[in-house]
Amino acid sequence: MDREGATTRPPRSPRGTAGNGPTLLYARPGIVVTVDRFTVGRSSWRVAELTHLHTTRGPHDRVATRAVLVSTVVIGGTGLLLGFTGGLQRLTAGAYLLLGAVFLVPVLLAAAGDRWRPPAYELWGQRGGVEELLFSSDDEHQFGQVTRAVRRAREMNSYGGWEDPLATADPWRPRR
Repeated sequence: MDREGATTRPPRSPRGTAGNGPTLLYARPGIVVTVDRFTVGRSSWRVAELTHLHTTRGPHDRVATRAVLVSTVVIGGTGLLLGFTGGLQRLTAGAYLLLGAVFLVPVLLAAAGDRWRPPAYELWGQRGGVEELLFSSDDEHQFGQVTRAVRRAREMNSYGGWEDPLATADPWRPRR
């Protein structure tokens, strides 16, 4: 059995081989990151033009935010109404405990809203001095992969190309 020339995968070239296009760093449906371009859906950017890359979290879910706001207003209004009418003086100790527990409802709603519908992860960058939202995802794992691929592409562009030392090395193999 001749194993001398056997390899498990073909070596990569830094900018791809003739006809294959640039090196692919990440590819999923609707998202492609190569050394030269970053494409999300119908939007596409040249990686060399992107600067000041940073990540943030998007806004909280509107439904959860509104639920917290409405419950806070209703509970606060009820507390003020009881305070101005003198109803707080006639309450028992159990009623005070219940009123204190009710004041926790907005906090619990906020925690539940962030748990069920967390804010999206966002990748922002500047192109031509204008800050743009480049990518947004609620999947933390996918977001991390895309962000690392874009940053790797930026590094490859800033160093004027990239060669994978393991892919381009010609390891010594003994003749059998």
